[in-house]
Amino acid sequence: MNKEYLFDNKALVKLIIPLIIEQLLAVLVGMADSIMIASVGEAAVSGVSLVDQIMVLLINIFSALATGGAVAAGQYLGQKNPEMARKSATQLVWFITISALIVTAAVYAGRYFILHGVFGNIEPEVMSHANTYLLIVTASIPFMAMYNGGAAIFRAMGNSGISMRVSIVMNIINVSGNAILIYGFHRGTEGVAIPTLVSRITAALIIIVLLCNEKQVLHIERTLHYRIDWVQVKKILSVGVPNSLENSMFQLGKIMVLSLVSSFGTYAIAANAVSNAIALFQILPGMAVSLAVTTVIARCVGAGDYEQVKYYNKKFLIITHISMAVTVAGVFSVLPMILRAYNLSEQTAQVTAQIIHFHGISGVLIWPLSFILPGTFRASGDAKACMYISILSMWIFRIGFSYVLGKYMGMGVFGVWIAMVIDWTFRAICFAVRYFTGRWKKRALV
Repeated sequence: MNKEYLFDNKALVKLIIPLIIEQLLAVLVGMADSIMIASVGEAAVSGVSLVDQIMVLLINIFSALATGGAVAAGQYLGQKNPEMARKSATQLVWFITISALIVTAAVYAGRYFILHGVFGNIEPEVMSHANTYLLIVTASIPFMAMYNGGAAIFRAMGNSGISMRVSIVMNIINVSGNAILIYGFHRGTEGVAIPTLVSRITAALIIIVLLCNEKQVLHIERTLHYRIDWVQVKKILSVGVPNSLENSMFQLGKIMVLSLVSSFGTYAIAANAVSNAIALFQILPGMAVSLAVTTVIARCVGAGDYEQVKYYNKKFLIITHISMAVTVAGVFSVLPMILRAYNLSEQTAQVTAQIIHFHGISGVLIWPLSFILPGTFRASGDAKACMYISILSMWIFRIGFSYVLGKYMGMGVFGVWIAMVIDWTFRAICFAVRYFTGRWKKRALV
């Protein structure tokens, strides 16, 4: 490869492989959580999965803000301005932590509305498990926000190995804690929730300590006196807010659809929850590559080199299609064993298998354009267009067609997954059109 490129193949491998491992750990732990809680019963699986939708919504808000900070810092690094990149990193960590504390307080204050207003009329046993899980896991939100901010800063440096190693520690604590509390002390839902809280606290403390190391290209100031720098915060928010709104609306849509799924019965809730856990394996390489996109493209944009942006964007799409084809084939081959491990009823297992086969094939064909291209846009500072397209597509296709196919056409939970793929298709078309117009090239933050 031309020596003038900012990231050679070795650098890309060094960036992407730890991200894949980190994503794999996160998915494995999520699956281990659901398998362990399955020993308590399907009501527990359903209760935990309902609350996890809320947690994903909130965590994604802070992941989006972290992306804003990573884009700003990455573009400064591309400009060869490490001092401003460090200022951006410091502002990100403080701002994301304070915001997370406020949101955590709001979740506790609105707990009754979340459980009864959002989830609607669910069985009392499911509600009991959901309440227990929400009370404990909500306390982990600020720590996960801190971890996401820190991990984004390390990725902006091209160092994804740090977040991978911290993730390993976090997930060991989580899984071992689950095993001890559930199987050793015979605890129920709290046996999954408590280790989640402890592991996130540990991960946040470790990554913040590492970020205080002044030998890092990007590090944060060692002080408890925070003064907001609105110039830097506005740059972070210009990407973070649209990305947060996009993610929030996306998760809100999933929650609304989940309310629809709940009306199909406990079997449908369980099938949807298990399908979500397994489907993550199928798109795992894509999720890792989408994180790498921010690092690479932001650096190229900061350097003002859009030829490299075009080169890397094409390369990332090819990598994603090929790697997802491999993971989908792997999931298909072991699917019967996975379903047996969940100890599902025959009806639930049958519906889950149908969903996973459909999702896997659709993912290989459509997912990369739908999710890699917007990563390129956000890294270029063009986050608003992604937000508008994604929100429009979600409300019309993901939510609207979920009701049309799932409820009115009687397809049940499988209809909800068909609606999701229709949403992907529309997004992919819109993002491809925007990419070729080139309007996104005029949105750089620095």
